[in-house]
Amino acid sequence: MRQPMGCSPEARPCAREPKSQKHRLGVSEAMGVQEVERRSWAVGDLGSMALSGPEVEKQVPAEPRPGRKLQSWWSLVFCLCFYGFMAQMRPGESFITPYLLGPDKNFTQKQVTNEITPVLSYSYLAVLVPIFLLTDYLRYKPVLVLQGLSYVSVWLLLLFGSSVLHMQFMEFFFSITMAARIAYSSYIFSLVPPACYQRMAGYSRASVLLGVFTSSVLGQLLVTMGRVPFSTLNYISLAFLTFSLVLTFFLKRPERSLFFNRGAPASAGASPSELDRMNLGQGQPTGGKLGRLPASWRDSVLAHMLRELRRTARLPQLRLWSLWWVFNSAGYYLIVYYVHILWNVVNPTTDTTRVYNGGADAASTLLGAVASFAAGFVKIRWALWAELIIAVVTVLQAGLVFLMYRTSSIWLCYSAFVLFRGSYQFLVPIATFQIASSLSQELRALVFGVNTFLATVLKTIITLVVSDKRGLGLPVRSQFLVYFVYFLVLFVAYVLAALLTGLRHFRQGHRQPPPPAQELMSPMREPAAQDGPAPEDGVRAVGEQRQQPEAKA
Repeated sequence: MRQPMGCSPEARPCAREPKSQKHRLGVSEAMGVQEVERRSWAVGDLGSMALSGPEVEKQVPAEPRPGRKLQSWWSLVFCLCFYGFMAQMRPGESFITPYLLGPDKNFTQKQVTNEITPVLSYSYLAVLVPIFLLTDYLRYKPVLVLQGLSYVSVWLLLLFGSSVLHMQFMEFFFSITMAARIAYSSYIFSLVPPACYQRMAGYSRASVLLGVFTSSVLGQLLVTMGRVPFSTLNYISLAFLTFSLVLTFFLKRPERSLFFNRGAPASAGASPSELDRMNLGQGQPTGGKLGRLPASWRDSVLAHMLRELRRTARLPQLRLWSLWWVFNSAGYYLIVYYVHILWNVVNPTTDTTRVYNGGADAASTLLGAVASFAAGFVKIRWALWAELIIAVVTVLQAGLVFLMYRTSSIWLCYSAFVLFRGSYQFLVPIATFQIASSLSQELRALVFGVNTFLATVLKTIITLVVSDKRGLGLPVRSQFLVYFVYFLVLFVAYVLAALLTGLRHFRQGHRQPPPPAQELMSPMREPAAQDGPAPEDGVRAVGEQRQQPEAKA
């Protein structure tokens, strides 16, 4: 008979018995995704990638009991996924730039490019860390409410604001919604047993992507076929967002989180988490500057995590993909922030029915989803070929940015952006796996957070120098020329790194395998004789021992 979908006692278990009931934070979204794009929310949602296989394998599902409790568990998951879908229903988002430049608001292109849009980078840098800490301290739900309130504030300012200052406040509230996405990405993992993390990550990711795609298509259909003005489109977006805000009040607030609300083990036999295994307060030797700090600081969770992070930072693949995350994502989001302004320059039409921004956003979202999925089937030795693959993708991105800079055809500009976005999304899950597979869950949250923060700092510096009126204040076409040079420099750096790696491999001999600490398996390689479910993305770090099943009597 076909097994039921849920993790009920009658069904085949999703994994072995869990050693811990502690709720863990799902980090890729940790901060960012990836950070999310302003004009269109791409497949940057990394929540499904944040949890690597070992955590899932080593824990048994705390399976919900049959009956009313199982029904309540699935109801919570459904409500959260439904909220994730509704929060993306913003059909007016793809048309914000032509709305601001059109007769409704009548801002100049210089005001939008050099005074309004740069505020998004500055404010995001300011709220990123506080929102991340508040998400854990307040246990997710209040931050989701804050996100909903910020969305409503954004569209109220869009509809009723009339000055540059109003639009700058609009960008500030938009930055809060971006930073608060970590709450949604983490929340769903506090509702389900560890064995169902992978499935729930897929559900939450699918709900967000479906919302983005549906919103973009709906907006484009209303503009092109329904001839709906941009202002009416923003009223429709405000109605959807008000409904999503109401939904947040019906979400259950979890009792525990990762750092501030850890709670006690659920059972006497539960094993400690990664932070507990660091033996806080046990007088571990501390070196360097940490050794001169007071004992309370040396024995704190953060101090131990920083020491562990310093040790793991020596892994070459961890360094490589973290640097890719910082430098490439900074350039990527700069393109996303300003491409809508470029589209208006390339196609300065007054006929709103001929503005196809929503279609371009929908196509790029779909291609990004396909690229992210396809990345899971790439089977190569990343320790050897990673730099070369990154170099190839980066030079492709540079060429697409140059095409957007030079072309006078809006359709070529749309197509170049769709391909640019898809190429970035292809490497996102690979980078997430390479970083996550060599770290514990808590350290993973810290690494993704640090990477996102550094990328935001770099993006803010570039914005201040290139875009802001207090810097060079370049027009949008000139900015894209600067971004082309930026990606070209990255390409040269990756090619040199690939040559050094190839030379090192040649010297070591083609048959000599790299050390276990440097060789990370491809996202689809699975260990032999696996008797549990496939880990997240079918991988786990090399050298990490797998728990053996109990011997039969």
